[in-house]
Amino acid sequence: MTYSDDNQSALHFLNRNIIDLNNTVVMTGNFNIRDNDWDPNYPHHSVHTEDLLTLAESLGLDLSPPINPGPTRFADNPHDTNSVIDLAFINPNNSGFGQHSLHPELHRPSDHVPLIIEVSINKTNIDNFFWSISKDSEEKKNFIKAITDDTLALDTSNITSKENLEAVVQ
Repeated sequence: MTYSDDNQSALHFLNRNIIDLNNTVVMTGNFNIRDNDWDPNYPHHSVHTEDLLTLAESLGLDLSPPINPGPTRFADNPHDTNSVIDLAFINPNNSGFGQHSLHPELHRPSDHVPLIIEVSINKTNIDNFFWSISKDSEEKKNFIKAITDDTLALDTSNITSKENLEAVVQ
């Protein structure tokens, strides 16, 4: 999640550090970019929109239109208009993430509307196997003897480097 101020410092930070942002599946936040691409009530196109969309594309993310479009920030001042500045970008190849929805009824005390993204979690059985050796059994004694014999048989006379150590371990 991100917050970008009026100088778009978060957008600049993300662009500078994009190499460290691999495997991103969701990017959301207050990008503070008003644009008619996502707000039909706003008549202008922002100079920052292309940077944001290029960043998202380079991360493999698409702009996610909300299921129930509307303002994401309510103006404090009655002379200002409500706006759409909170956005969600989702990896279209990740089937676990659906479109997001806006929940204006949950916005107080914030002036921003929460964005909710449903995440599907598939039920998966993971079989676990535990092997154990009974305490004080003949099997335990034989196991310890085998480990001890194998360890003593290792040729450690030539461990002079990490590579040699790796060879002995292998």
